[in-house]
Amino acid sequence: MKNVLVTSGLCLSVLLLSACNSDDKDISSLTTQTTLIGGDSHCWMGGTRTDSGLDSNDNGKLDSNEVVDSSYSCNADLFTDKAVHLPFTVLRADLDNGAMPGTKFEIRNGGYGSDAAPNPNNPIQFYALTDRGPNADYTGSLGKGKMFPTPDYTPRIGLFELQTNGTITKVKDILFKRPDGSLITGLPNSSSLGGTGEIPYDAAGEVIHQDMSQPYNAQTNPIKLDDYGLDSEGLAAMDDGSFWVSDEYGPHIVHYSAEGVEIARINPFADDKRNLYSLPAEFAHRRANRGMEGLTITPDQSTLVGIMQSTISNPDKSVNNNTLTRIVTINLATGAIGQYLYQQEIAQNSNSAIVALSNSQFLVLERDGKFFNIDTDVMKHVYKIDISGATDLETVTAQADIAQDAALGLTIKGRTLEQVALSDGWEALAANGIIPATKSLVLDMAAKTQYPHDKMEGLWLIDNKRLGVLNDDDFATWSNNNTLEQKYLDSVQSDIDGNTLYIVDDLSLSADK
Repeated sequence: MKNVLVTSGLCLSVLLLSACNSDDKDISSLTTQTTLIGGDSHCWMGGTRTDSGLDSNDNGKLDSNEVVDSSYSCNADLFTDKAVHLPFTVLRADLDNGAMPGTKFEIRNGGYGSDAAPNPNNPIQFYALTDRGPNADYTGSLGKGKMFPTPDYTPRIGLFELQTNGTITKVKDILFKRPDGSLITGLPNSSSLGGTGEIPYDAAGEVIHQDMSQPYNAQTNPIKLDDYGLDSEGLAAMDDGSFWVSDEYGPHIVHYSAEGVEIARINPFADDKRNLYSLPAEFAHRRANRGMEGLTITPDQSTLVGIMQSTISNPDKSVNNNTLTRIVTINLATGAIGQYLYQQEIAQNSNSAIVALSNSQFLVLERDGKFFNIDTDVMKHVYKIDISGATDLETVTAQADIAQDAALGLTIKGRTLEQVALSDGWEALAANGIIPATKSLVLDMAAKTQYPHDKMEGLWLIDNKRLGVLNDDDFATWSNNNTLEQKYLDSVQSDIDGNTLYIVDDLSLSADK
């Protein structure tokens, strides 16, 4: 901050408070300059504020009550309505590129797009979450599964910062660790903790097993699984520096310290001794790779709110072609659970993020999996939803045809809500007093930007009018016909998918009164 002294021998206008005292002495006019950091309400990328006024108390400083005019010189906004790439490193670049025979491709880290959250202590910094690591569909000797070309990859959170020159830098990584401090992997969980039988293979197509120096044997050298492993998808950054993360394996919701060490866990497996609280048992019916895709914390830091990516297989896969999805709320102090329904626009869409605006209003990112360059009729939407008028399924009492089933949740005439919605429609749910969250469109990303990515997944709520949008680039890794290749956004295979931040301005993001 800098004070500039200007002395005048004339009496100034009373509009400037009065330049003359009772003895007709001169009063100094002062100008003060203050550097503004990013996130300021007038200059959100920082700049300079110039205050001017009269030194009425003659102390040589411009006090706050002496300021009569303020002007601003703001740094240029080089982010709004632009696509800005996040930095990445190369994990390996020695594998054959199935898309371009005779060439190699890069597996990139990258991957910071499964979710995003603001840094509570710095308005131009955001956290971004990876999923389980580079992987792709693969069918090998033991059947369908996933190829993990970097099987020791540790899921993580990256902290990123906007720079005034229009670039983004990575400040640090926070790698997820077990309670004993050892690093986790992204390998699948065992079946008792939600594993769906995905077989992990390495880049050579070999089953990943306990001792890779010896042949695989189901009894003596079995498949390598990780019951602390996460396919992380939802992120809530707490004011105390810790994080809650939801995933697609359990689903598990895990509390990590600021250093990434596990503190506590929530999942639908009541026998899991690690649990702080348990989710309703029906959440164990999540579909493979479509678990708890979004997670947020209410503004008062009291309640976690998670949303399932798509319809759960409740009671089985026959209900999957459905628009019914579930939201769960967890009071962190008491463990009290609430459960609500969200109706998708298109069956089997993905709810990829949820962000709290209040204790009852949220932003929900709902998308398809299409690429704009292949089909311009894509859906990448952000909705404002409200659960205040929705039915809390946990509070519905047994009556007539309605019952609470210990394994399946609320049922109507012995059928799950997923079965009722699929066969009889949402009208049948409403007839039984079950009302979903209300929703209204806030942002159509495809119409706004011709959004080129298939997986729009992360939302960074910057302020009440700015929203950051992140994509999951899959570590720039794809598969086709059981072969790994680079992930491209264009048909001529020149534009490699990468983590990209879009900031959209002039939105209505405040909670409704």
